Amino acid sequence: AEIAIRIARAAAQLGLKTVAIYSPDDVNCLHVKRCDEARELKKMGVNAYLDIEGILNVTKEAGADLIHPGYGFLSENPQFARRCEQEGITFVGPSSDQLQSFGDKLSAKSLAKACNVPLIPGTSGPTSLQQTLSFFKSLPPNSSVMIKSTSGGGGRGIRVAHTLDALPEAYARAQSESLAAFGSNTVYVEQLVTKAKHVEVQIVGDGTGEVVHLWERECSLQRRHQKVIEVAPCVGLDEGLRKGILDAAVRMARKGAYKSLGTFEFLVSPSTSSFYFMECNPRLQVEHTVTEQITSLDLVQTQLRIALGETLSSISLTHPPPPPTTFALQLRVNSESPSPTDAIPSIGTLKAFDPPLGPHTRVDTHAYTGYTISPSFDSLLAKLIVSGHTSLPATVDAARRAVKEFRIQGVETNLKFLEALCGMEEVVCGKVWTGFVEEKAAEIAERVREVAGGRLYFEDEVVAGGGEVKVNVDVPEGSVAVSTPIQGTVVSIDVKEGDIVEPNQQIAVISAMKMEHVVTTPHGGQVTSILHQPNAIVSADSPLIFLTPTTSTTSTLSSAETVHPSFIRPDLADLLARHHLTSDAARPDAVARRRKTGQRTAWENVEDLCDEGSFVEVGSLAIAAQRSRRSEKDLIVNTPRDGIITGLGSINGDLYSDPEKTRAVVIAYDYTVLAGTQGYFNHLKQDRVLGMAKDRQIPVVIFCEGGGGRPGDTDNNLHIAGLDVTTFRDLGELSGLVPLVGIASGRCFAGNAALLGACDVIIATEGANIGMGGPAMIEGGGLGVFRPEEVGPTSVQVPNGVIDILVKNETEAVAVAKEYLSYFQGPISTWSAPDQRLLRRMIPENRLRAYDIRTVIHGLADEGSVLELRPKFGVGIVTAFVRIEGHPFGLIANNPHHLGGAIDAPASDKCARFIQLCDAFDIPILSLCDTPGFMVGPEAEKSGQVRHFARMLVGGASVTVPLVM
Repeated sequence: AEIAIRIARAAAQLGLKTVAIYSPDDVNCLHVKRCDEARELKKMGVNAYLDIEGILNVTKEAGADLIHPGYGFLSENPQFARRCEQEGITFVGPSSDQLQSFGDKLSAKSLAKACNVPLIPGTSGPTSLQQTLSFFKSLPPNSSVMIKSTSGGGGRGIRVAHTLDALPEAYARAQSESLAAFGSNTVYVEQLVTKAKHVEVQIVGDGTGEVVHLWERECSLQRRHQKVIEVAPCVGLDEGLRKGILDAAVRMARKGAYKSLGTFEFLVSPSTSSFYFMECNPRLQVEHTVTEQITSLDLVQTQLRIALGETLSSISLTHPPPPPTTFALQLRVNSESPSPTDAIPSIGTLKAFDPPLGPHTRVDTHAYTGYTISPSFDSLLAKLIVSGHTSLPATVDAARRAVKEFRIQGVETNLKFLEALCGMEEVVCGKVWTGFVEEKAAEIAERVREVAGGRLYFEDEVVAGGGEVKVNVDVPEGSVAVSTPIQGTVVSIDVKEGDIVEPNQQIAVISAMKMEHVVTTPHGGQVTSILHQPNAIVSADSPLIFLTPTTSTTSTLSSAETVHPSFIRPDLADLLARHHLTSDAARPDAVARRRKTGQRTAWENVEDLCDEGSFVEVGSLAIAAQRSRRSEKDLIVNTPRDGIITGLGSINGDLYSDPEKTRAVVIAYDYTVLAGTQGYFNHLKQDRVLGMAKDRQIPVVIFCEGGGGRPGDTDNNLHIAGLDVTTFRDLGELSGLVPLVGIASGRCFAGNAALLGACDVIIATEGANIGMGGPAMIEGGGLGVFRPEEVGPTSVQVPNGVIDILVKNETEAVAVAKEYLSYFQGPISTWSAPDQRLLRRMIPENRLRAYDIRTVIHGLADEGSVLELRPKFGVGIVTAFVRIEGHPFGLIANNPHHLGGAIDAPASDKCARFIQLCDAFDIPILSLCDTPGFMVGPEAEKSGQVRHFARMLVGGASVTVPLVM
């Protein structure tokens, strides 16, 4: 509200009329009177100021040409700016594209990197908990991390974790706070830089590439990442370090042809003369006041003039102002408890509000005596700015005196906390850092107690014209009050005068801190008086109603209303309905398309693979990241799960009773959703379950049908050619750690094929097409026009060794996948072997006579236990998993029917890869060796066999499992 008043004043000085907007519960805020006219919004509380269409409607009704978003709420929302542009309304600030690129922290970090601006070590994209844990483990001993929201600012969505054990809780809190504040729970993580100053540079650009800085501010004094005191300029910086920071900010702003006011924030270590870019705030800052005081510039007028089309040249601001010769200090005065650690908001009516006056003292505020503070909004009451002094100690001393002169009664404030800070030697000398308040909390608390007196004003108990608003009612004799247990806003009064209520009956709902609390009556009786109506602000223990108790002490109600166990609440019903939309039953057209191609649905494959009832899905309610161009309803219906099923299930539970052996991660692309392409949330879901596979060291099965990267996702503009996607790396890290099974049916191109190729074994159905690029990519590369069926058919991918096992259909593919995994799950107790006596005659006595090695293998292994890999590739060697008396083995055998058993280059590669696979998972190797040696001759050498043979030798030499020949 105070910023609305500040904007109105600046606009008036430029001859512009202003229209205030307000929510019904904010009608008494002072900005409503300070503007030329005021318009009421339809929604209540914070929601009113986040309602883009509601604000635009009021703007058009008022005939306004510009919208100034102030700070907070929608000030950094690209969608809001874009809607303004679409409606022909000037958004006072950067363009929607600049808000996207500068306001998103990860995008801004990418820009900093491109401009050679130092960055804090951290992740480069939306970061999962598993990635956060991995990053923490990669840091030097005794390091800490900071988990930060990718959106917004103001210290929200930020948590610090000093230990690995504390990380999951800090991650969850950062996500939930980010979701509540900015509508997104995506976070990233950085190494915590300790004992650093928070220094920010104020810049202004006109969109032509011209940018100037207006010097820097220091904001190191923070409580829970919320700024408390800001000062300009920053003390303790040598000129070289200051110049480096200023130049970095200007360089970044010029790179993006920045328009309007902007603040570039850095962490600075004066002791090492190093600095790191943190983020950009593409808006007017709360602390812009101190910059105005040291430069004598009106930043809001400057912002308005640039929005109206002027340039830096036309407003005579082509160079930075002269270096400041005085200091300015801003103290944020809040209606809250004075604790240095926990700031509990305080609401009520201001009995007195008398700001300090005098030279070099400025107060920006929306408060006044008699103003009732709403619990729905920020607790900031006023900004106290002191300036004009040539040293920081003199400025701090003047600020301390101004705090003692500031008279506020009726609510708790942090004035004593601010006074205590201003009395500390470190603050006076500017030797503070971002963790100063937390680390000095005990000392500050003691100082708060010491400054209990010494106010420089009269403390009247009653102030004329002020005081709380009282509700005058006649309380009938014998009545009792039912009071609210908390302070907040009345959402509803659920009874009326004369009603008979029972014990534990709901009589009202109170909203506090964005949560609704039900108030029930402890007594039965008749309602005699109602003291408040909806939207009234009430303090804790305030009476809501009076009632005359009845003599009955029994109630047909309980504190938790009794309902039948099968009753489904409406919110749960909505959730179940949403889940139903992801099911095959809700998508008959999609199922019909699969039946037409003779294929199963993704869910049918998962259900067949996993033991009955064992699959637990992760991320089932995700939808495609296309909200900016499609309705949510459309996305829910047509892009369920963002086109991929991810989760954990049990496989082969009929063979193994130990759940640790049967647990596996399952990923299944759904070709009926956007052709099985890879989307933003699709990747995040995979990253999460791949992290689970790594942590628990369990196998991964991936159904890879799909068309690769998806260009249509528009809600996340951080990706640059997908290079920040970690899914491929995450899967690659699992190679050799856990068994990886890839299944291809239908078309599997580009990114989907890359995932398939990273698996240990590829199972493909007849008619599958596998290629690193689909027809569109091939044509786009100028390589010709092809039908999907012409790209990587099984007739190509089987003989070249890409496909390990070719099957008829998905039913058989699932059966083979289960059989394959069983070799890695251990021995089985039930088995049968063929008549071993028959082995005596399977190999001819004549050593020169060829024989069928596969007959030998089947005669040696348990019945039905042979699973051969790549039978059509490297045919000189047979590689297979087998069981002997229930125990799994890897088997390699020369094939006398091919080159007389001689080993050629393809067979060498095939054998080396199989040996490596068995060794990685502790599967003993049985070698049936019958070979004259390596293939020789000029033709053989054309295959590069020298290298290929050596791979088999090196692989065999490094084996750690038993090798029986």
